[in-house]
Amino acid sequence: MTLPALPEESFQRVLCVVAHPDDMEYGVSAAVARWTARGIEVGYLLLTRGEAGMPNPPEETARLRVAEQQAACAVVGVKHLTVLEHPDGVLEYGLDLRRDICREIRRFKPDVVLGSGYDIETPFGFDQADHRAAGLAALDAVRDAGNRWVFPEQVDEEGLEPHSVRWLVVPGLPGSGATHGVEVTGEPLRRGVASLEAHAAYLAALPDHPAPADFIPKFAALSGKAMGVEHAVLFRAHDLQAPPEVFTEAMQD
Repeated sequence: MTLPALPEESFQRVLCVVAHPDDMEYGVSAAVARWTARGIEVGYLLLTRGEAGMPNPPEETARLRVAEQQAACAVVGVKHLTVLEHPDGVLEYGLDLRRDICREIRRFKPDVVLGSGYDIETPFGFDQADHRAAGLAALDAVRDAGNRWVFPEQVDEEGLEPHSVRWLVVPGLPGSGATHGVEVTGEPLRRGVASLEAHAAYLAALPDHPAPADFIPKFAALSGKAMGVEHAVLFRAHDLQAPPEVFTEAMQD
């Protein structure tokens, strides 16, 4: 079965919530490049500065990685970057994290929140703890943002309004629950590769890390087969405004 395209006509603004600088650049940023080229506004919310990701002193690493993330954003047309200062490597799921993500959802007012996966095991092995915490907190913050009585101080004191998100999407892989795809053949893929290349110092500090151009197109080609196109990025997409399937099936019986 060929996966359908994520319906881009249903959204104009996307907020990407990830734990670290570079998390968006391992393939997903190619979809971002397509969206921004089509006039869709994309914002990034980084929950940490990535200060534990290199052998340099943490403050030096944080400055370097945020600068590289700014360069990566420029490559794919992202103009709205917010970087929080939760501790890298020991990111904790909890109310503080949900509150900060909720605030950015209410501020940016996205139609789509793109978050990390929250599964413990992935096809690549056990997922990193920060990624899981970020993914679960983003999932819950989407619901929080629409409820006026959750984190009410953001409404009463900060002047933010509740906001209901249409789509929650997380990256997917062929055969691993992906429901939709975004074709990135050509220029979007090229810019996606270049966005990871913008993290040059970080990649140089990782032993034996392959060049972005050597592996990102290969994964995009595998995903493209699931859509019947040359290159794609796949997602598990949840339409939060659609009735649950179990209700739809029950009404049809």
